[in-house]
Amino acid sequence: MEETLLLNVEGVRKTILHGGTGELPQFLSGSRVTFHFRTLKCDDERTVIDDSKLAGRPMHIVIGNMFKLEVWEILLTSMRIGEVAEFWCSAIHTGIYPLLSRSLRQIAEGKDPTESYVHTCGLANMFAYHTLGYEDLDELQKEPQPLIFITELLKVEAPSDYKRETWSLNNDEKMQVVPILHGDGNRLFKLGRYEEAAAKYQEAIICLKNLQTKEKDLGKSSWLQLEKMVNTLVLNYCQCLLKQDEFYEVLEHTSDIIRHHPVRKWPWGGRKRDSGNFFQGFPPPPPPPPPGPFSYR
Repeated sequence: MEETLLLNVEGVRKTILHGGTGELPQFLSGSRVTFHFRTLKCDDERTVIDDSKLAGRPMHIVIGNMFKLEVWEILLTSMRIGEVAEFWCSAIHTGIYPLLSRSLRQIAEGKDPTESYVHTCGLANMFAYHTLGYEDLDELQKEPQPLIFITELLKVEAPSDYKRETWSLNNDEKMQVVPILHGDGNRLFKLGRYEEAAAKYQEAIICLKNLQTKEKDLGKSSWLQLEKMVNTLVLNYCQCLLKQDEFYEVLEHTSDIIRHHPVRKWPWGGRKRDSGNFFQGFPPPPPPPPPGPFSYR
């Protein structure tokens, strides 16, 4: 085994377990990297937390796309194709791992890890969970600690060599694709293809929510504008659910919007927007909902 301290990276140690082949790949921005990984604790038993081979599918990330666990991009870009390496990472790099692990486990269980984006509006999404639903991950979240990642680099694909999924787009590309998804959803709705329309609206919602959580320097007005777009799409999504008789889910989504954006009644009827939320300045909507999908134009 060959041990190498990664230069200019604090709190990371690398041990090559199996050498790779060829030259170091070109890790261009937008390249998709496919790999297997195993995550272990740094205890005497080297307790396994996650193993992509046991889950039955490799992992992939897109370079330069602000992946949740940023250190993984650093680790992978030091590897050759076919290389297997062990990385020790201090707690400064692993604090977000429990959230990533939760998403990966939900995918392996056939659940949708992004569903909470639709069920929760605004900043409440950040505080929606007191538990991650897995005892070992709750422990890691409560007490961040160093972790060991054993990774095997399988392949690196240039941006032009694969069809990019919405989640892999950068922030500007996400903003550009949202109105396209919205328009596709409206078209499918008019054709009576409500399940497909709902999927388009949901994909657009996830893009916007992802932008809200990524943009650390996002100003209040910009954040609220994104929130307005999210709520419009949630209402479109609800119309699709109504067509499919999913009444309880519609009630959940609409109640969530009302709860986070309350209104006050005028003495002579109608509704007045609370001065503390982004509805201020917009005319009140008519009492009955419109027959077709909304537009945020």
